[in-house]
Amino acid sequence: MSTPTEPVTDAYPPSAEFAAQANGGAALYEAAAADREAFWAEQARRLSWDTPWEQVLDWSGAPVAKWFVGGKLNVAVNCVDRHVAAGFGDQVAIHWIGEPGDTRDITYADLLAEVSRAANYFTSLGLVAGDRVAIYLPMVPEAIVAMLACARLGLTHSVVFAGFSPTALRSRVDDARARLVITADGQWRRGKPAGLKSAVDEALAMPGDGELSVEQVLVVRRTGQDVPWTAGRDVWWHETVAEQSPEHTAMGMDAEHPLFILYTSGTTGKPKGIVHTTGGYLTQAAYTHHYVFDHKPGVDVYWCTADIGWVTGHSYIVYGPLANRATQIVYEGTPNYPDEHRHFEIIADRRVSIYYTAPTMVRTFMKWGAEIPAAHDLSSIRLLGSVGEPINPEAWRWYRTNIGGDRAPIVDTWWQTETGAIMMSPLPGLTAAKPGAAMGPLPGIAAQVVDEDGHDLADGDGEAVGYLVLDQPWPAMLRGIWGDPQRYQETYWDRYAEQGWYFAGDGARIDADGAYWVLGRVDDVMNVSGHRISTAEVESALVGHSGVAEAAVVGASDATTGQGIVAFVILTADAADADPATVVQELKAEVSKEISPIARPRDIHIVPELPKTRSGKIMRRLLRDVAEGRELGDTSTLVDPAVFDAIRAQA
Repeated sequence: MSTPTEPVTDAYPPSAEFAAQANGGAALYEAAAADREAFWAEQARRLSWDTPWEQVLDWSGAPVAKWFVGGKLNVAVNCVDRHVAAGFGDQVAIHWIGEPGDTRDITYADLLAEVSRAANYFTSLGLVAGDRVAIYLPMVPEAIVAMLACARLGLTHSVVFAGFSPTALRSRVDDARARLVITADGQWRRGKPAGLKSAVDEALAMPGDGELSVEQVLVVRRTGQDVPWTAGRDVWWHETVAEQSPEHTAMGMDAEHPLFILYTSGTTGKPKGIVHTTGGYLTQAAYTHHYVFDHKPGVDVYWCTADIGWVTGHSYIVYGPLANRATQIVYEGTPNYPDEHRHFEIIADRRVSIYYTAPTMVRTFMKWGAEIPAAHDLSSIRLLGSVGEPINPEAWRWYRTNIGGDRAPIVDTWWQTETGAIMMSPLPGLTAAKPGAAMGPLPGIAAQVVDEDGHDLADGDGEAVGYLVLDQPWPAMLRGIWGDPQRYQETYWDRYAEQGWYFAGDGARIDADGAYWVLGRVDDVMNVSGHRISTAEVESALVGHSGVAEAAVVGASDATTGQGIVAFVILTADAADADPATVVQELKAEVSKEISPIARPRDIHIVPELPKTRSGKIMRRLLRDVAEGRELGDTSTLVDPAVFDAIRAQA
């Protein structure tokens, strides 16, 4: 690992007013430290159980855990029915906003009727608990309804991001042996309809892994475009689901029943299906949503900007918020359609109070300029969140100042597809947050930063950089990789098998105050002349320059140093007219000063855009292809594959 950058010394405690009304404080940490299993039992009791559990945790089959053994509950009942039964049927669950401007307000009573109709239709198809359903939908209400209807029946859903290619879809369908695919005719992207049903047809027609498992394709009408049709297999949602009874009686599922499979993105070869189960997952998703976001049901308007195709959409759009009776925004489109004001117009119009987005989005806002958010009344915002990758301190401060009114706490959350729910974050009513730091494990979670041999680096003096491990099981943890227990063992447990620790795959720094700073994936650590340097550190140093709006760094093969550091940067509007050669020299000097001369980039390319997926993640794998002069890999998940023409023109 690299030498740590100069420590961030400023910290932002919550205001006295925020702390006084916060959902969680020091007592949470005290309860978790006193009796960890009793603590998690208390969190589980926030849910409604059909059958009580007999044992909180069975770790005898490690590394496969069983939580709330013997207990039964229904996820959909916890997310919908119980709120209606408690008298909150008229509360809006979802303020849905389509990209073209169409809207739907869906109450909890509406949602219950829709989920019941879908459950009745799925049952009419002969689907039974344990069957798998693939969901390939954009951010439309039917996507959430489909997920909840699957959960209601014990059907294990596999949501496939609607930007994935037909090949990626087919591999996931085959791996899960899905009997039903739910899709739409198309989706809106920057004002234009893009086909989805055609991608499903292409996927199901191509050679696959064994006999095709899909029996029916259920299609939501969204864009109205003409779509190919296979009689006997393809049916419209509005002609089938919508005609079903809005009444359905749900049954409890075992706490360890598989709720969903979610395939990790960016892998090569066979997709890696992460399996999450019912009781422990919902317990931790609801717990973290309640305390990390300080959510007040019936009061807050909550907005997580993720897509349901990623784990953030599962845990913090569908299951966590709805279990906590949230009123939330679900937005279909891109953040700059029809212009860069779209998100801020929504915040102001709907009085959003909790806003959870990715650092990439924040840096995009920075690039657009502070005058964009300043043109809107964002005074309703009382808490901000960050997810998906480490957020650099400069972006953190900009986020707080320009969107949070220099008063809203920021919860910088670290977690993974595999962990199921947030693992590290400031507790907003208690923690004095440092810009860019995940701060530490939440109550009930145990983590360490260790060296190659497993020695706890927090035992030393001052700062240290090492590997992030989780040394105790947690309720929302993955239960394996679908159909491949050996890969599960090798991927997550073999590295520290002697200690029995889960290796997160991330590097981390722990500072002199004990705060955790996640440095990103270990495979995003470059080895330059024997020195391990984190891409996140170099990116942070580059964005610290006043002229840089966003940066992405990759390691490229170098005959002399092993790897050379190659940076791609977007300049701010103020710096756009500066001499590029001068800017490049300033940036190289900045990195040398902030980190080390060893971290000085070999090449810096000034580019107009970076290659991003629709969920906002930078595709560094493709930038490595550019840096090393290779043919590009799969670009199907990008918002705009043509961005590489502009990058190559500058590289």
